[in-house]
Amino acid sequence: MKFKDGYWRMRPGVRAAYAAAAHDVTAEAASLRVLAPARPVTRRGDTIDGPVLRVELSSPMPDVIRVRTVHFAGSVPAAPAFEVRDDAPAAEVAVDAGHASLTSGALTVRLRRDAPWEMTFSAGGRELTRSGGRSLGAMTDPGGRHFLVEQLRLGAGELVYGLGERFGPLVRNGQSVDIWNDDGGTASELAYKNIPFYLTNRGYGVFVNHPGRVSFEVGSETVSRVQFSVEGHDLEYLVIHGPTPADILRRYTALTGRPALPPAWSFGLWLSTSFTTDYDEATVSSFVDGMAERDIPLSVFHFDCFWMRRYRWCDFEWDPEVFPDPEGMLRRLKERGLRVCVWINPYIGQASALFDEGARLGHLLRRPDGTVWQDDHWQAGRALVDFTSPAARAWYAGKLRALLDMGVDAFKTDFGERVPTDVAYADGADPERMHNYYSLLYNRTVHDVLAERGPAVLFARSATVGGQRLPVHWGGDCESTFEAMGESLRGGLSLGLAGFGFWSHDIGGFEGLPDAAVFKRWVAFGLLSSHSRLHGSGSYRVPWLFDEEAVDVLRSFTRLKARLMPYLYGAAVQAAEEGLPVMRAMQLEFPGDRACDHLDAQYMLGPDLLVAPVLSGEGEVSYYVPAGEWTRLLDGEVVTGPAWRTERHGFDSLPLLVRPGAVLPVGARDDRPDYDYAAGVTLQVYRPADGGSRTVTVPTVDGGVGTVFEVSRAGDRVRARRVAGAPAPWSLLLAGVREARHARLETTPGGVRVTAGADTNEIEIILEGAA
Repeated sequence: MKFKDGYWRMRPGVRAAYAAAAHDVTAEAASLRVLAPARPVTRRGDTIDGPVLRVELSSPMPDVIRVRTVHFAGSVPAAPAFEVRDDAPAAEVAVDAGHASLTSGALTVRLRRDAPWEMTFSAGGRELTRSGGRSLGAMTDPGGRHFLVEQLRLGAGELVYGLGERFGPLVRNGQSVDIWNDDGGTASELAYKNIPFYLTNRGYGVFVNHPGRVSFEVGSETVSRVQFSVEGHDLEYLVIHGPTPADILRRYTALTGRPALPPAWSFGLWLSTSFTTDYDEATVSSFVDGMAERDIPLSVFHFDCFWMRRYRWCDFEWDPEVFPDPEGMLRRLKERGLRVCVWINPYIGQASALFDEGARLGHLLRRPDGTVWQDDHWQAGRALVDFTSPAARAWYAGKLRALLDMGVDAFKTDFGERVPTDVAYADGADPERMHNYYSLLYNRTVHDVLAERGPAVLFARSATVGGQRLPVHWGGDCESTFEAMGESLRGGLSLGLAGFGFWSHDIGGFEGLPDAAVFKRWVAFGLLSSHSRLHGSGSYRVPWLFDEEAVDVLRSFTRLKARLMPYLYGAAVQAAEEGLPVMRAMQLEFPGDRACDHLDAQYMLGPDLLVAPVLSGEGEVSYYVPAGEWTRLLDGEVVTGPAWRTERHGFDSLPLLVRPGAVLPVGARDDRPDYDYAAGVTLQVYRPADGGSRTVTVPTVDGGVGTVFEVSRAGDRVRARRVAGAPAPWSLLLAGVREARHARLETTPGGVRVTAGADTNEIEIILEGAA
């Protein structure tokens, strides 16, 4: 939201009261409280009339500093509020005649006492950002609405990332962003998952701890500042020190929560009925049979909206006309080794019997006059479940348990964005603050029900802060074009920079029918994503409806992903333990490489695989390779960076590069995602540096520590040693190597390989002609 007309003037009717001085400073053991009047105090008479802001500085955990500004304390709403960790660490406070400071870990905020207002954040002897003159203030718009606003300085060359799943350019500079969940598709500035957190390439991040609408002007009102504002009288933000982007994400997710680890089976291929297509059990069976006949491993079958009767979403009842025996159908699918997902949303159509039940029990959201809130969008006379009520949550959860008893394994939690504000919640929550927060209550209710029976997975569309704890999220409604494929990728990378570890998208696009080229290119991208789902709107997404090559492409990449599961599930465990996304923007992995700062058409899949989806039918793709000798996984070609590459790929290929020095654990199976990853694992070693060493953990299928290897090189000898884990056969492959010595050496197209028995704990290969 913009308040100024240019730099000097305010917009017509806007009144501003900026903090002008830190007049009164109160120091406590680990916090500072400051009174900041809107004008300098030079005499006693200056203390009469005019706004005074109360600024409180504290630290919830090391390397994080909280800034809370309050104008009228009696007008601050209490609920809802994000769940934010607060360890109250021992911060150091210092006050002298000219300044006051608070230090947490390596991060310090230093406040100039008296005028002019100046609050500076620094770490390691370097200034990160500052709040200076005409930055922190209270605003009143022409309609009398009250806002608190802050501006933090952007340095020359400083770039801003984050703010949730946004589908425009990855770098936010120059953008106006409202944190307000809406159903706008991937081709608009609206977003399903709005997160008031950003990070920059200067080594810090900022989390605005406000659940309602937060308006960001990222170098778009004052080009050298990031501005954020909220309506009301309370503004809290936290500055998070890195210094690396990965460190920032680790600390941010330590504050707001890290993802649960999804079950391994969820990383396989999901196939959907699609949205408005006609289907029944015969259709479903034909799809499942078709995949099996074509040797394409399938892990999950998803039933979209019309598994229920029209006009009755959601009553959680199978449509008896097309599914007369749902229990039997689900049993038959399970006998084929499939998991089952069904679509739900938080709305109750008026034609559903649950509408009368929910209204009678008081579980539906009401207007201030006590009537049930309803409209005719989506489902005629729809109402919303009031998830602020524990009784309503229990009621809704009970309906889901009946489906789990029937054999359902997962839920696609659609919608949750278009939440009204002209309502009265059961717990008295502020409707404006509940608009985004509603998505958290909705998804948490569903996730908790699933978690009662083991590792849980959702396919969720809406989210707010804390939603990252409830994976998986998908990118929402996109068109079936290459442009929409690029939009979706940008959204996923942006969401990853907001602390979300797992993300997916509709392979082939949602709206419209993709041509065969779009579908095949999207398949490669989709199977090299954290989660992979074939889904559309009015058309099916089984590959044989496009062409026979699409069948081959889907089979190839599905099986490749299964073989990569020891590596990918290790990246998933890292997401759960550290808050780093499985799909990573290049800037996250290469913060010192300026060429990576703007890249949003390629990504790192885990720490060691570079993926550049092909966004053209003819197969031409340009991408950037960071420094070092990288190896193309699919054909073994060495690509040396730093360099830009332009290549042409067939539908069975794309730039998929392995990082120099990587040790990639590759599984022995390609028919399913959930298997014993250590049994027959191959450690593929890529150009190890002399004197270098890496520890590789092959996880168990439930995410535990399975087998641990140490791989090192000393001169001409490469050694791999199993240091923990149960006996199992394993192999060591030196990628790209042709000349080496070992008694059991085997030369393969990918390099030299030695296979060890279950009881062998060490393999050493001698390189010939090693530099």
